[in-house]
Amino acid sequence: MKNPLCRALLVVLAAVALLAGGAPALAASGGRSVAPQAPSGSRCSVGYLQSQVHLAGLTVDSAGQNTTGTFSAPGQAPLTGLPAFCDVTLSQLDAAGNPMAIEVWLPSQWTGRFQGVGGSYYTCGINHPELAAAIDGGYSAGSTDCGVPPSGALTGAWALKPNGTLNWPLIDDFGYAGIHDMSVAGKAVTRAYYPSALRFSYFNGCSTGGREGLMEAQRYPSDYNGIAAGSPAINWARFVPAEIWPQLVMNESHTFLPMCIENAFVDSAVRACGSTNGVITNPSACDWNPDALVGTATPCGIITRQDAAVMERIWQGPVAASGKRLWYGLERGASMSALAATTTNASGVTSGIPFPITVGYLGTWLLKDPAWNWQTLTYGQFDRLFARSVSTFSKAVGTDNPDLSAFRHRGGKLVIWHGLADQEIFPQGTVNYYQRVRKAMGGPAATNAFARLFLAPGAQHCASGAGPAPAPGQPLASVVNWVELGVAPASIPGETIDPATGAVTGSRPLCRYPGFARYTGRGSPAQASSFVCTG
Repeated sequence: MKNPLCRALLVVLAAVALLAGGAPALAASGGRSVAPQAPSGSRCSVGYLQSQVHLAGLTVDSAGQNTTGTFSAPGQAPLTGLPAFCDVTLSQLDAAGNPMAIEVWLPSQWTGRFQGVGGSYYTCGINHPELAAAIDGGYSAGSTDCGVPPSGALTGAWALKPNGTLNWPLIDDFGYAGIHDMSVAGKAVTRAYYPSALRFSYFNGCSTGGREGLMEAQRYPSDYNGIAAGSPAINWARFVPAEIWPQLVMNESHTFLPMCIENAFVDSAVRACGSTNGVITNPSACDWNPDALVGTATPCGIITRQDAAVMERIWQGPVAASGKRLWYGLERGASMSALAATTTNASGVTSGIPFPITVGYLGTWLLKDPAWNWQTLTYGQFDRLFARSVSTFSKAVGTDNPDLSAFRHRGGKLVIWHGLADQEIFPQGTVNYYQRVRKAMGGPAATNAFARLFLAPGAQHCASGAGPAPAPGQPLASVVNWVELGVAPASIPGETIDPATGAVTGSRPLCRYPGFARYTGRGSPAQASSFVCTG
């Protein structure tokens, strides 16, 4: 899934807040301050690093100092204001001999920390903006493409070989092997480059990156000391096919809702169930009935009972022909613009615009037909495809194993967050996962000791919306404080940011699950100081 924010600023400010705001960088032993490390330039060379890093199938392709303050890659906007760093590119062969590209950036001013950064949609990376943000915070950092081409970022077309069979080595690389190999290689290069020891390793990602972080905790618990996982694309084999549900409902009902009618339903739900600043604090408790708008005039026409029935079924989420609930639906208050998008032509005919992620998955991964016409999908076929998805792909990309005992045993710390107005990934899937983790790990108290969930009312996918998302630098800074200082987060600072200007328009704490922020009735409802966590 996509991370729509450029998270560079977030991670930069995370490190600044941690190092300058009363939470000093501490050594692994004794709590001593650690001076930044600046190794000699001779270490930033192919010959030196290849002689020091001995991993099967790994080749150091290039290494060079970047002291210009800028970095440019084909097809990307230049990154500026960068600290001096050693730029290392690597090739790693997977189990089938496929090459994966890895890039490791090593800042001259290093805090003793390594950061693995995540991907988006059907890609792992290479994510240069997040590498830049990480080195600005004093981390060495690694990113990988997992061997999959960027041309399939929205459709996952790379999963199908030319002969029409699934490319399982690449699917496994995308699902788990590629990020692990990057983590091992990135830390090995870091250890070889700096004269002082690597003290802590962290993974930071949202969406697909959030899924990758949880995958690391589940499959490779020794890779990272701490993990920040936002809006995680876990339950992949369930939620990705479920994303077609709004379009399927409209297609089967022969009623495609114009966007202004969809927006009327969403806005009315927010007015009915919203609390402070027009945010629905707990959408799962909102049972507003769209029938209330039947007969209402909109610029798109009069809302009909059929319109309301379609909207209710979209919110309900996918159900089997038997009536059994298959997965969750969009929350009341979430935008319809991604999964239920439509367009109305000049003649007034409205048609659906399905999410390319799910069309690619159903057509290419499940039906092995990239030219599949989604409009031929029926409820009965959806039932069968959903079951096939779960049985075929859960092991590789499901990433929903609740047993985190090995990660806990090694002292790992995990912070998960999810926006409750996420328009792409259903937040109740993350809640469901965390509840299963609590059951598997011995209950709420035992789980809170190492893994915590924070829900963000009104936040969109990996970004603020009507409500705040984690503030710049969060939740990574909270994970670092927890790992290195033993300070477990009871809440995470949240901010609402104007996407047009980047200005902060409000703040509010994001509370540890199952709590929510409550307005005290005193002070500005746009300020975090006016809220307390309850529940």
